[in-house]
Amino acid sequence: MPPISTNDIRQAYLDFFQSHGHKVIPGSSLIPENDPTVLFTTAGMHPLVPYLLGETHPSGKRLVDVQRCLRTQDIDEVGDSSHLTCFEMMGNWSLGDYFKDEAIKLSYQFLTEILEIPHEKLAVTCFEGDDDAPRDDEAAEFWRGVGIAEERIAFLPKSENWWGPAGQTGPCGPDSEMFYWIGKGEPQGNPASLPNDWMEIWNDVFMQYNKKEDGTFEPLTQMNVDTGMGLERTAMVMQDVNNVYEVDVVKPIYDTVLKLARDELDMETPDSDAIRHARIITDHLKSAVFIISDGITPSNVDQGYVLRKLIRRAIRSARTLGIENEHFTPIVADTIIEQYGSVYGSLKEQSKSIRDILSQEEDQFAKTLREGTKHLDKVLKGIPQGGTIDGETAFHLYDTYGFPLELTQEIAHEWGSKVDKDGFDTAFAKHQDTSRAGAEQKFAGGLADHSAETTKLHTATHLLNAALRKVLGDHIYQRGSNITTERLRFDFSHDEKMTAEQKTEVELIVNNAIDADLPVSFEVMTPDAAKEQGAIGVFNEKYGDEVKVYTIGNEKIMVSKEICGGPHVARTGVIGSFTLKKEESSSSGVRRIKAVITGGPEEIEVAGELSK
Repeated sequence: MPPISTNDIRQAYLDFFQSHGHKVIPGSSLIPENDPTVLFTTAGMHPLVPYLLGETHPSGKRLVDVQRCLRTQDIDEVGDSSHLTCFEMMGNWSLGDYFKDEAIKLSYQFLTEILEIPHEKLAVTCFEGDDDAPRDDEAAEFWRGVGIAEERIAFLPKSENWWGPAGQTGPCGPDSEMFYWIGKGEPQGNPASLPNDWMEIWNDVFMQYNKKEDGTFEPLTQMNVDTGMGLERTAMVMQDVNNVYEVDVVKPIYDTVLKLARDELDMETPDSDAIRHARIITDHLKSAVFIISDGITPSNVDQGYVLRKLIRRAIRSARTLGIENEHFTPIVADTIIEQYGSVYGSLKEQSKSIRDILSQEEDQFAKTLREGTKHLDKVLKGIPQGGTIDGETAFHLYDTYGFPLELTQEIAHEWGSKVDKDGFDTAFAKHQDTSRAGAEQKFAGGLADHSAETTKLHTATHLLNAALRKVLGDHIYQRGSNITTERLRFDFSHDEKMTAEQKTEVELIVNNAIDADLPVSFEVMTPDAAKEQGAIGVFNEKYGDEVKVYTIGNEKIMVSKEICGGPHVARTGVIGSFTLKKEESSSSGVRRIKAVITGGPEEIEVAGELSK
């Protein structure tokens, strides 16, 4: 196979599917819009959920994109050869257009003709069937049709070859995964018989069922194709390297970390502690840079907490590597921006802010470490010389003050004491289980909820945004939104705490717009046309060729005009009474409002259909 750069793979993917009738759409923010079930965009399908459920996409039924994703459920695995918290997912989509046959043909053609991967180095898996749905012999037959040998096709259970639903109910279906041979010698077997020798590189999901509340499955009216191909893993294959930190766009970041580290580290032994910590710094700071560029700053809640955790884990690993620069994170950030700035322009535009935020967090963490040292000193004075620090205390130092176990052991050794490592490991494992359970609970509600209540609240955020701009000024822009069936949360750019009078005025403006029972409509237009019409949008970011612009108002009263994907009520009168419950600081220069609505009908009209 010819060597090919990561940037070339990304572009080749977009070009290939564009040549087959797909419209290229821009990737979305790492921060999901109006999706309370996840903190970050974890898959390319998140921003497209409304369209997978049947809403018309302004760019048509065939789409292709590259989406930045962030997943933290395997954060403790980062440091090995393949795990990343922030990665790029290439995806092509059919929204009720083509299905299994064409999806498989396109996948095979891209792998063998564009990437020039020999077909004998490819294998696939299909759904083996169960009581809910039959074995996917259809997909297997299509794979045989393009040239995949029988011995390269494996059938696996729902745990391996089924996607969804995202919540308890909704769209779901079998998937078919593609694998590349990474074993020694000539390719043999398949991912079921030799799982360690085949690496997954692509997944085609066939959304053909709807899971109902009673647990049964029915065929979907609109059947979709949803695919995901990891860019970094594909680059590993195409560049013939054995880990994601050696691919061309990541290696300069890794090398920058090594230049900052002390010289006598073991960087020769595969998967040594030094290599693992250098990889953690590379991954976590890359993730942090992208999160900051999407408007998040370190805090103790939600996305800000994850950002803070990533930065501090990177700093802890830096201490292990002997990196002594007072502000090393901006140095690494410069290389990250250099590698990715040509593709993601917001990194260059916000480079100073990114550097400043990272430096401030380093200073804050240094202060926290000093407090932790004081706490550890008290602990050591409270146990007899030669005694042992219990595992719970060691974990508290790790979790609260950011003390790595190794640092606690090192200081304890200086006092002639020890640390109960087994107890620490037990406490750490318990913490992981709790965190995973919390993540599962957060995801259990499903993806973007389009119930009547969330649709009303979504429309209310447009009214709120317009009211804030009227009361506080045109510098107000949305910096984040989170909606559940109970409330809306709206982050906006503003430096000062709102006065009681300002909050009352905003609340009155929103309720007046609701009482006026104004019509809500949308038009599909180009971003330039939207800008000319005065629509609110972040125009320095790339939009697709066409966008939806939602207007609230009529000839006499014009309240709001915003670029948005929906959904919205047809008239404001169904929203109910709006109450602003709380206004507070979210982060530096960003305020947060929490509000609720009460009353209004349970059944509403949404874009020509009923939402119950």
